[in-house]
Parts: sequence; C-alpha cells; structure tokens
Amino acid sequence: MTDEILDVDLLAFENGSGEQRRAVVDGVTRSLATGFVYTSHDVSDDLLDTAYGMLRQFFEKSLDEKQTATAQGASGQTGYTGLLVETAASSDKPDWKEMLNWSTPIVDGHPLKRKFAGSYPDQVLPESIVPGITDVLYTFHDTIADLQRRFLRVIAEGIGCHETFFDDMVKDGPTLTRAIRYPAMSELDVALGDDGEPGHVWAGAHADINLITALPRSTAPGLQVEVNGEWQDAVPPDNGVIVNTGLMLERLTNGTIPSGWHRVVAAPGYEGERYSVVQFCHPRPWTVLNPVSTCCTPETPQRYSAISAADALDEVLYEINLVETSRRVS
Repeated sequence: MTDEILDVDLLAFENGSGEQRRAVVDGVTRSLATGFVYTSHDVSDDLLDTAYGMLRQFFEKSLDEKQTATAQGASGQTGYTGLLVETAASSDKPDWKEMLNWSTPIVDGHPLKRKFAGSYPDQVLPESIVPGITDVLYTFHDTIADLQRRFLRVIAEGIGCHETFFDDMVKDGPTLTRAIRYPAMSELDVALGDDGEPGHVWAGAHADINLITALPRSTAPGLQVEVNGEWQDAVPPDNGVIVNTGLMLERLTNGTIPSGWHRVVAAPGYEGERYSVVQFCHPRPWTVLNPVSTCCTPETPQRYSAISAADALDEVLYEINLVETSRRVS
C-alpha cells in the first residue's frame, strides 16, 4: 500500500500486454488506499475546451439569468444550484460554490425512470442563455461516463472480479455531471466561526456517495486529499484525470477500497476564482450494495449490511442539504 497518489495509464490496461495490464491493476489498487488515483485519458482537448468555455459563459451571467436554469424539486440532480446551499455532511457551514448539474436523459417509458423518478428528473439546462450548450454538455457527459465505465474495469480486476463486473451495474445509471464555480474568497465575509475556523470554505471535507468520481480539469489548485489524518494537495500530471472513490464502492468492497475524503480550499494568498467539472458515476438505483464475496474473508469479515443504491443516495442528498423541502441547514 502507499500514502501517495499514483499515476497510471488506462490506455495501457486496454491496449497493452498482460504484464502491462497487471501493472496498471496493481498501481490502481495501491493508489486507491488513499481514495485517489491519476490516470491518462483519450478525451478530446477540443471537447474539454468547448465545454469549459460554454460553462464559463453560463456562470458569468447575472444571478437572475442563472436562476432560470433552476429545477425545483430536483434535489440538485439537474439545473442550477446557487451559492451557500450544498453543505458537507460533516459540517453545518454551506460551501462557497455554485453549480450546474446535468445527466443524459433516458426515455420516459424506461422502467428506471418510472420507478425512480427522483433519480431521473427532466433535464434543465441554460440553452436559452447559452445557445448550443445542451448538445455540448450531453456529449461531454457521455464521454466522461464512458471513461469511468472503462476505469471501473481496472478496479473490478483489482478486487478479484471479472473486468465487466460493473458494466451492467452502471448502464443507464443516474450518473451526474457537475460544473462548479468557486468564487474568490474575498467576495465572502469569512468571519471566524465558533470553532475558530473560517465560516465557509469552497467545499468542506467529505466523501462522495457514488462509486467513483472523475475530475478531468480545474482552473486553479484547491483540491486536497486526507491521507493518514493529514491533508495533501491533489495535483494531477498534465492532461491527467483525477479519479476518486465513493462510499458505494467502499461498501461493495467491504472497505477494501476506502472512500476518498477530500475538500476544496483556496490556497493562502490566492485571490482568484476556481472552475472545475466533476462527474459522479452511479450504479442503477435498484442495485443492492452488498459486499462482494471476493472482499469478505475470515481475516476481513463482512462489515456492511445491504442497502439499495437509491436509499443510500436519498440519505446523502438530505445530509448534504440538497432536498429543497427539508433543508438540514437553513
């Protein structure tokens, strides 16, 4: 095991020799002891540039314009979410960030949408104020979702399963892409709270609920990973993607792969804003999150009981303050 975030080559796993594949699996397995890993990718720079440029156009609009993309009752699963709303489950201080969320729609008659309407809301995107953004963001979403599906094949082999173990689990899952603008901290009154810490940060310490999360690019540092009780900066190599693990993967692997605890904080003296786009890879809501047999042994007996992915997500959406009718933090 390691306390360093390693850089691996997904394309070597897919196209390399048996020895190269095993090396990638080993590197991912060791790196995910931190909950994080960096990987190469084949996502088009043109697609990234176009998507990020159009998202910046959106966030530079007036608040009234941005709020036209709000999706009431969607619990942050599509549309615009304003500043000081989402709150880390470990905190009562909302994050200093605003967000645009989207997924690729599935057809209305699909049994997943009929049974889990809350996980598959009708999409709300700001097409009227940034013409052309809808097609670009759907293409971006599908491209990163495919990258995550491919990366899960490495993880599957690492836990002793067939490489296709996750394929069916994530097919048509409510995977969510989120663009985030973190305004300059100077725009916020950062008076100290009762605990002597700043009242708000860009994103408080948390673990994601899903299987894995991909971050293909950000415009400034700020992401930090907790390893052995200490915070370290997560800085991927050029053109690398950051992948981190979520609570659902931790449960499925019986804790063999821990969830990656992280936060986003402005570096001391940094006065600018920060943009990033992340994607949360989710299993289908009816998936039963029960530890796989390969991760349960006499030395590591089963730690987690079964829970559906839908119930696990619902609980976390409440904890992070995204359920409009029942805000945990006002």
